[in-house]
Amino acid sequence: MAIDDWLLDQLVAGVGSPVLRLYTWARPTLSLGFHQRCVEPSWRVLQEQGRIALVRRPSGGRAVLHGGCLTYALLWPDAPRPAALAYGLATDWLRKAMEDLGQPLRFGEAAVNLQASSCFASSTAADLVDVAQGAKRVGSAQLWRQGQLLQHGSLQLAPCRQLWQEVFAADPPRLEPLPLSGAALVDHLRRSAERQLSPAGFDVLRLQSRELAAIAPRRQRFRLSPAEPASLG
Repeated sequence: MAIDDWLLDQLVAGVGSPVLRLYTWARPTLSLGFHQRCVEPSWRVLQEQGRIALVRRPSGGRAVLHGGCLTYALLWPDAPRPAALAYGLATDWLRKAMEDLGQPLRFGEAAVNLQASSCFASSTAADLVDVAQGAKRVGSAQLWRQGQLLQHGSLQLAPCRQLWQEVFAADPPRLEPLPLSGAALVDHLRRSAERQLSPAGFDVLRLQSRELAAIAPRRQRFRLSPAEPASLG
């Protein structure tokens, strides 16, 4: 999260370039949207037990349980407006990539549900839903900063049913396994993104020690420690 936030600031400063990051999480982590103020008591219990980590995304939306998923972060300089148009364009590469894997997806049609704690409790036009099963496969959220866009998304692969039930008191989306996994899946997704978003390709990002040192202080912004109040204040 700190890296994504720093990359967005590079775009704002005019020294960045388009970036697509695809990453997984070292441990089960619940990320809350930036404006999501309510931290459920059960989440704190799971955090104290060491079952999950809690972080707050710089982007919006509702809570996402990371574990059994692949996260993407798209940094898009001077992205088109309105936000709905950018959502469609910034997500269509993923829809096409899944279609090529025999897993067609469509955009969701539900209204935003601000009462739900889970991002995957509803499927809006910013999300991608499995055509056959009707289950939400991809949830996405945005952050705009001076005309520059960070779009986050979570591609569900094999969510842990037990942990999902403990976090959200509901079952995870029921999804068919993909024919690719690991590095092969990442390569497939990256090629699809390059074809649709950046025909010249995305630069390979290798952060140097100076850049990592600049990013390090931001990490605390997005951690939710057990002692932190639930509200942003």
